[in-house]
Amino acid sequence: MDFELTSEEQALKQSVKDFVDKRVDPRMREIEEHNRIPDDLLAEAAALGLFGISIPQQYGGSGLSRFSRVLVHQMLGRSGFGFAAALASHTGIGSDALVAIGTDDQKRRYLPRMATGELRAAFALTETEAGSDAGGILTSARKAGDRYYLNGTKCFISGGERAGLITVIARNGSDEHSKDMSVFLVEPAFKGFRVGAVQDTMGTRGQSVAELIFEDCEVPEENRLGPEGEGWLATTKTLVAARPLIAGRCVGACERLIEISAGHAKMRKQFGKAIAEFQAIQFMLAEMATRTEAARWLTYHAATLADRGQEILETVSMAKLFASETLAFVADTAMQIQGGAGYITGNSVGRFYRDARVTRIYEGTSEIQRLIIGRAILRR
Repeated sequence: MDFELTSEEQALKQSVKDFVDKRVDPRMREIEEHNRIPDDLLAEAAALGLFGISIPQQYGGSGLSRFSRVLVHQMLGRSGFGFAAALASHTGIGSDALVAIGTDDQKRRYLPRMATGELRAAFALTETEAGSDAGGILTSARKAGDRYYLNGTKCFISGGERAGLITVIARNGSDEHSKDMSVFLVEPAFKGFRVGAVQDTMGTRGQSVAELIFEDCEVPEENRLGPEGEGWLATTKTLVAARPLIAGRCVGACERLIEISAGHAKMRKQFGKAIAEFQAIQFMLAEMATRTEAARWLTYHAATLADRGQEILETVSMAKLFASETLAFVADTAMQIQGGAGYITGNSVGRFYRDARVTRIYEGTSEIQRLIIGRAILRR
């Protein structure tokens, strides 16, 4: 399989890289300290079309292929994952279900504003008792007339505090073991909705995670996304589609960490010479680069298959698993090369080290990915 980029793909990749390296990265200290992304940076991202990469062209987006979206996320991964997450929760899980199964009316109402970044999206699945066990959600949806009434609490929702449209998964009926679920498009102005606690996090600074509370939250029937009771399938497909994007961000972060580490090794001197001359450091860099290259190929492979309509569940899981585990290794090794300097607040390697940890947890833990892969092997 040939992953040589076309001239258009190269240009796309370079434009996002320039934006991240020149505009976002210099302000990461500010974003970290205030735990908020400046509005002007989000406006620049919107002007570049980064909020519309998952939106079809007929609704004002660019409608990029899965492979091109991975390239965008790869470049976003070069800087703070908080900034990347603000775009990822919108262009990934926040919009994919609406694009895939939304009605023409739903798409007309929401997608044009989502493409410009005017309307930011989030995805609400996780609950206290339902994370890896997505089937364990307790948030309920009761229909009365032309409305649904949602009751329950979602937690750790990325971007939920500021989202203007939230894709919510709720259970129909009272059977806690049933997969009879539906998907709803909830606006913050809907009666019965409120944002609860906003949690501080060790990494991904700038993109908060929030508790979302539904107390007889009134959702018009026209805001049900897809057929009633078929939300489980829609949820699964949405999560699967997002995993190569996470893998792409991990690859981009690894590439940047290798650049930082190589540069530091050339400058840092011990025992009278640059540490880059020591075999131990060269071996570290070699292992970082080799694993990163393998992660990149596996990620590109998964995205290419998806674009061909040949998406294979275990291949997607392999990409997400291997790329996130690779980032953990690369971030840790980069910290070792930095030495004590990497442990000082404000060092970019320390930020990557903290950001990396969540990639093995969200949108399917490493354990869940291994379970998917293992079961696929046994089925064969």
